[in-house]
Amino acid sequence: MSTVSEHPLDHITPRDQAEILAQALPYIRKFHGRTLVIKYGGNAMTDPGLQQDFAEDIVLLKLVGMNPIVVHGGGPQIDEALTRVGKKGTFIQGMRVTDEETMEVVEWVLAGQVQQDIVGLINAAGGKAVGLTGRDGGLIRARKLKMVDKNDPAKEHDVGQVGEITSIDPSVVKALQDDQFIPVISPIGFGEANESYNINADLVASKLAEVLKAEKLMLLTNTPGVLDKAGQLLTDLSAREIDELFADGTISGGMLPKISGALDAAKGGVNAVHIIDGRVPHAMLLEILTDQAYGTMIRSH
Repeated sequence: MSTVSEHPLDHITPRDQAEILAQALPYIRKFHGRTLVIKYGGNAMTDPGLQQDFAEDIVLLKLVGMNPIVVHGGGPQIDEALTRVGKKGTFIQGMRVTDEETMEVVEWVLAGQVQQDIVGLINAAGGKAVGLTGRDGGLIRARKLKMVDKNDPAKEHDVGQVGEITSIDPSVVKALQDDQFIPVISPIGFGEANESYNINADLVASKLAEVLKAEKLMLLTNTPGVLDKAGQLLTDLSAREIDELFADGTISGGMLPKISGALDAAKGGVNAVHIIDGRVPHAMLLEILTDQAYGTMIRSH
């Protein structure tokens, strides 16, 4: 018969376990009652084990008195659904061209399948999650994104029903979190004529954090964080240092929209923005409740 223990913590002495728990106390005290906006995407969202960890982390943060709000993406799930209905996704300058039919697919994938999966996971872990889109409570008003050609500023691209945020009314979110619920938000906005817009989830999370004056904005990614030119993780950056990394080309590609939204949030009153490696189990909890860095923290000053 095998004597190998099944539980991963069995090798830690009770005293060490108590030390670890006690270490979290100052952080729990510091962030009690504060709002955390979490952008959920990447591997953390598609790997079943990491999904479970994420849901447990969210529930624990709520139970110790913080107010987590989840904003989710869903690029891979949208691509999969479009393939099923025989549509090929096209992109201009990294933005998904969203015609009316694509928008319908985006809505049922994000607001239906993906959002409800996350709500279900959090509820199964013992929380009380509620799904919202930008229409609920007039949360996200948007208008059509005007995309200027990056080489010719006189030229504009039509990317269809892709939106930019005109305003956020967080009253529905505040009402829910005051009542012990955990809001889970799909990045879909609505326009003047009640038309739908697909909005970049990083931008929705950043703007929401700004409007709510959140303590932290956390962006889960498939990278360790912001890396310097030698590939080393930069764990702690100020807004000014980020500007310098933009200027010298250290930050480029898919990191650009993520970081520029994060930077706006940091400058707009969010105390700290964390870009976290979502491939690390419980990365979010470790980032908030321990001294260890599991990504890059951008400070507002």
